[in-house]
Amino acid sequence: MSDYAARAVASGLGAAVAETVTLPTDCVKVRLQVQQSVVQGSAPKYSGFVDCMLQTVRQEGVTALWKGLVPALMRQVSYTSLSLVIYEPIRDYYGPLLGTADGGLTYAQRLAAGGTAGGLAIAVFNPAEVVKTQCQTRVGPSIGMGTIIANIWAKDGLSGFWAGVRPNVARTFLVNAAELGTYDEAKSQLRPILGDGLLTHVGASGCAGFTSACVSTPADVVKTRLMNSAGGEKQYNGMCHAGYRILLDEGPGALYKGFLPICVRKLIWCGVFFVMYERLRVAANSIS
Repeated sequence: MSDYAARAVASGLGAAVAETVTLPTDCVKVRLQVQQSVVQGSAPKYSGFVDCMLQTVRQEGVTALWKGLVPALMRQVSYTSLSLVIYEPIRDYYGPLLGTADGGLTYAQRLAAGGTAGGLAIAVFNPAEVVKTQCQTRVGPSIGMGTIIANIWAKDGLSGFWAGVRPNVARTFLVNAAELGTYDEAKSQLRPILGDGLLTHVGASGCAGFTSACVSTPADVVKTRLMNSAGGEKQYNGMCHAGYRILLDEGPGALYKGFLPICVRKLIWCGVFFVMYERLRVAANSIS
C-alpha cells in the first residue's frame, strides 16, 4: 500500500473513532454557542458545560448527545482524510519559503501547511457541517437529515449548504495549523527525549489539542451562529457582521462561549486520533 493510501485509511479510521467518542462534548458546545441571552433579554437556558449536558440528558435522553452523528462522521472522516493526505506535500511545498537553509522543517512551515490543508479540505465538505450543526441545535424529537437538507434547499438553494463557509475555513485553518502543525513540531521535539512511541504521541497530541482550542474558539462561535441560521431567518449578514454583532450585543466573552467543551473535546479527540493514526499508518504501510 502506498503511503498516500496508508495516510488516508489511517486518518479515516482514526477520525471515525475519535469523532464518535467526543461528539457529546461537541453537541454541548454547539448548544452553548447558539444561546443569546443578552439579545433575548432573558437568563440563558444553560449555565455552563455540565448544566447543558445534564439538561440535554434529562429532557431528551442520553442519545441526544449523539445528535448529528451521521453528518459528523461524514464531515470528519472525509475532511480529515483529505487533510492528512495533502498535509505533507503542502509542507514540502512551503519548504523553500519557510524552511531552513539546509532543507530542515520549521514550526512556521508546519503551521502554514496544516492550516492550508485544513482550509482546502473543509471548503469542500462544508455542507456536512451545516447539516450536523442543525441536527445538534434542534431541541426535542430528532428530524432526519433528509428533512434538514430539504429545508435548506427550499429556503436558500445550493448556497445554503455553504452557509458560514468563510468563518469555517478561517476556523479550520487555525484548528488544523494548531493541530497538525503543533503535533508535528511537538513530536519532533519530544522524540529525542521519549522515543517514537506512545508517550511522545500522547504528549504531542495534548499540546496540539490545547493550542487548537485556544486559537479557534472565536471563529467557531461565529461559524456556528451562521450555520444554525441556514434555511431560516438571517440574523447576520456575514462573517464580519456576525463577529461585530456578537461583540457589541454580548461582549467579548461571547466569542469564547463553549471553550470548556471545546478544550475537553480537543484534548480527547487529538489523543485518540493521533495515537490511532500513528499505529494504523504503520500497519497500513506494512501491507504489501
